[in-house]
Amino acid sequence: MSHDKLYVFDTTLRDGEQSPGASMTKEEKVRIAKALDRMKVDIIEAGFPAASKGDFDAVQAVARTCKYSTVAGLARAKESDIDRAGEAVKDAPKSRVHTFIGTSPIHMQAKLKMEPDAVLECAVAAVQRARQWTDDVEFSCEDAGRSEADFLCRIIEAAIDAGARTVNIPDTVGYNVPEQYGGLIRSLRERVPNSDKAVWSVHCHDDLGMAVANSLAGVQNGARQVECTINGLGERAGNASLEEIVMAVRTRRDVFPCDTDIETTEILPTSRLVANITGFHVQPNKAIVGANAFAHESGIHQDGVLKARETYEIMKAQDVGWNNNRMVMGKHSGRNAFRSKLEELGITFETAGELDDVFARFKDLADKKHEIFDEDLQALVTEAYTEEVNERYQLKRLHVCCESDVVPEASIALLIDGEEKQAKATGDGPVDAAFKAIESLVESGAELRLYSVNSITGGTDAQGEVTVRLLQGDRVVNGQAADTDIVIASAKSYVNALNKLSQQGFREHPQIAAADL
Repeated sequence: MSHDKLYVFDTTLRDGEQSPGASMTKEEKVRIAKALDRMKVDIIEAGFPAASKGDFDAVQAVARTCKYSTVAGLARAKESDIDRAGEAVKDAPKSRVHTFIGTSPIHMQAKLKMEPDAVLECAVAAVQRARQWTDDVEFSCEDAGRSEADFLCRIIEAAIDAGARTVNIPDTVGYNVPEQYGGLIRSLRERVPNSDKAVWSVHCHDDLGMAVANSLAGVQNGARQVECTINGLGERAGNASLEEIVMAVRTRRDVFPCDTDIETTEILPTSRLVANITGFHVQPNKAIVGANAFAHESGIHQDGVLKARETYEIMKAQDVGWNNNRMVMGKHSGRNAFRSKLEELGITFETAGELDDVFARFKDLADKKHEIFDEDLQALVTEAYTEEVNERYQLKRLHVCCESDVVPEASIALLIDGEEKQAKATGDGPVDAAFKAIESLVESGAELRLYSVNSITGGTDAQGEVTVRLLQGDRVVNGQAADTDIVIASAKSYVNALNKLSQQGFREHPQIAAADL
């Protein structure tokens, strides 16, 4: 069977970021983009430049970073959006403008308040405008999964004539089932007269748990670009998972007449990086990248794998990056070895001072922890970046008292604008008491929406990584911190979130920013 190229379009930095609380800083987006670039993702959708200046700056930074991947900016079918996207990605070695408009009856009537003919004219004008910035223009029919086939044929033909070189058929709300969605792709390719002039793309959401299945059905029916995210990150139930699609196509070459150029050994490190930055941790039973993905507890399974791996494993764990993450370093490791290891992980620093800061954190951790793993290093770097956000609040000291049949109490000292202030509070547990003590000093009025603890590695000396999500008015922020002491990590993550809330220029969550346009 001859195999076509299947293009991988990663939208972790745009659609993935629209998960509530998953907003990333510019520096975090650049770190993830570097990992995607090493993975040889074909197209990286870096964001929605028109949403805010922060989004524009982040997309521009990604465009100036990538060496292999095409960098795309998303734009509504509006001249101002398109020009903003074009400007943001113009410095990339390869750039794309991705423009879209709703095509389903409910989107045209309820959201756009436009007649179909006006929507078609707007789509054509948008593609033509985007072609002034780049020859690589993608057009998406938003909510195509609930659109009328006849209208889809009309608007797609017109968009291709106007210069679109990729046509995306999104199942925006995860409504379709595989047979239906695959049939839609096949029907459109057969009915649109100029269908051979464009690459057909699929973009599926997981509201009914069928994003990957629908995407693969589209591929089997002629789509040659798949839009997906690392770990299936995305708004609502998420997007199609990149790692699942890539490995399904790679493993079942007897079924799929195409393959990707993805460097699969980078999948697991990138998955962990995204989880570390966003605070959206991977469940153990997640395919490909979950902790149990290649684990065997059943005696029958263990016996079979020992005799022949293929009895219960259809992929090699090493092919997606497992078993390559142990780092033999400790408190005696030198600065150069430390820097070399970070470079292997795709982490570089603009100044020697930044490296010195993270190296000092590494030394502190090595005094507490015998073995250091790649995940520990990722957490150290993430913590260093998050503390750079704004340090209006700094945790100076924390003391907690917790024992059986005694109400837990926390005593805390914070530096607030450089002035030390102290407070005590009781709570349902040591973490609750610490949070209440902090709030008694800060009085943010923020609502705690998520408190998540994740063990970065195994062992009793493992760092605990804590994610705190706070809601204050229309702003949603994540705070993150890691420490071998969970209570300290919790307090630090809460303070980190408060610092983000206190920073006037900090990026709004992309869903909120876009809603204000």
